[in-house]
Amino acid sequence: MVKLTEIAPVPGMPSHVAGLSALRSRVLTIIDIAALIHGHATPTDQRRLAIIANISGHSYGLMVDGVSDINAVDGGPQPLRGQIAPEWRPYARGLVDGDAGACLLVTLSSFVEAGVWPQAA
Repeated sequence: MVKLTEIAPVPGMPSHVAGLSALRSRVLTIIDIAALIHGHATPTDQRRLAIIANISGHSYGLMVDGVSDINAVDGGPQPLRGQIAPEWRPYARGLVDGDAGACLLVTLSSFVEAGVWPQAA
């Protein structure tokens, strides 16, 4: 997790691609998770935190509101059960039981894979 400083917008990208940023001489594609899930971009003044991930050989910063806790989970993921909000279905991979009860399991790569768009030639 890093604090974002500058994000350079890239014209022509979908709204969930906030732009590009640099971290220790690496260029990161910044994905706005809120825009991907809810359809509207995070206001510029609220773009503070990102989880850094290397997915399929590319560096990404996945913008998040915050991280409250990270825990090891005993046992593996459980199958999805019950109603899941439609906007979360593309990212949901299962459920895990934690200290706070059942939590939705998502993978960082699911946010990149679900937001794939056709590339221009």
